[in-house]
Amino acid sequence: MIRLAGLNLTLGFTLGLGLLCGLAPASADVVRARYAVSLVGLHIGEAAAVGSLEPGKYRIDFSARLTGVAAMVADVKMALTSTGALRKGLVFPATYATTSGNSRETRTVRMSLDGGNAGGNVKAVDISPPWEDWDNRIPVTEANKRNVLDPTSAFIMAVPEGQPLVGPSACNRKIPVYDGFVRFDITLAYVGTRNVSIGGYTGPVSVCAARYTPIAGQKRDSRSARFMAANRQMEAWLAPVPGAHVVVPIRVELMTLAGDALIEAVEFSVDPGDVAATTH
Repeated sequence: MIRLAGLNLTLGFTLGLGLLCGLAPASADVVRARYAVSLVGLHIGEAAAVGSLEPGKYRIDFSARLTGVAAMVADVKMALTSTGALRKGLVFPATYATTSGNSRETRTVRMSLDGGNAGGNVKAVDISPPWEDWDNRIPVTEANKRNVLDPTSAFIMAVPEGQPLVGPSACNRKIPVYDGFVRFDITLAYVGTRNVSIGGYTGPVSVCAARYTPIAGQKRDSRSARFMAANRQMEAWLAPVPGAHVVVPIRVELMTLAGDALIEAVEFSVDPGDVAATTH
């Protein structure tokens, strides 16, 4: 089984969705994005996301797969779904599910959370089939599972009311993430502003430097965890979504053990729509 946590981490910048608290209406904003994934300049995969944004709740559906020559080497696919709420500028995840696999094995992770001071507290995790190498991993404590975000809910980057959606207030934050296996932090820091033009969006984006800090769950001798912790070649571009007052990652570039990786939106749109018709 090809471990997909690294892909989760890379893709974990590629979409941010959410909406402020209120009574849920029959309709919602629908955010759609399609991304191209490349490694050392070669196209290796595609990713797509649909998010429904209702007052008081959100749902994000995300999928990714390797394509072309990369798919011939490793037929990797993954699908993720998260639900939760956004209240007073904080994200409160409720459910997370992901299925990842290749030609040899498929693994499903399901996690439920309740609201903490910021983020959620993990109530239960089910992994099927279970990992068999927990003894070789740094233990994840109960304290590590409090006030965290699942990988898909971590895409929600709310900006405090009254603060601009482009600039330091978009970037400067620490994101505590737990994926059922590994607990880590992503820290973003404002670098500057750029103007971009892609299908569905033309305008300014905030450029953020990113850092990865492993907390627990990684293998004790993990070369990739050491590499990522020391990695200073990570950057995310965040586009504003004014109606929801959130920012959305539309480009992520980082150095990996295999070379430079780039995930870049080729289409991005925000439209009114019927939740029931678009979230399944």
